[in-house]
Amino acid sequence: MKSILTTEIEMTIPFFDADMMGITWHGNYLRYFEVARCQLLDEINYGYRQMEASGYAWPIVDVQIKYVQSSTFEQKIKVKASLVEWENRIRINYEVRDVATNKRLTKGYSIQAAVKMDNQELCFITPDCFRQKIAHLIPEQEA
Repeated sequence: MKSILTTEIEMTIPFFDADMMGITWHGNYLRYFEVARCQLLDEINYGYRQMEASGYAWPIVDVQIKYVQSSTFEQKIKVKASLVEWENRIRINYEVRDVATNKRLTKGYSIQAAVKMDNQELCFITPDCFRQKIAHLIPEQEA
């Protein structure tokens, strides 16, 4: 899937994210995905506060993670988030890599669906407020 927007963050695995052997606990990768997702959405000026102001919530309805190799306490990683779907839902692909070697450690995706906040109705087409935020990123033949 081709991305229309990609962002990347770097971080060091903190002590409290690792188990007694110094291995990153698997559940923390969702948090790393979230940090990268927030940065991606902020880059189009549609972070969680802007979502709320637009009258829509975007809950995660599906998430998938593939653990390729463990990360460890004090390891420097980069987390890449790429927006790859936007017509009927938001799909963001993620990749976690070691900064020093560029080896892939983890990959995955999340899918978010728009829900109208006033009536809790699920939207089957992405609302115009989001489409307007990304319009300048979409090639004309796809718009």
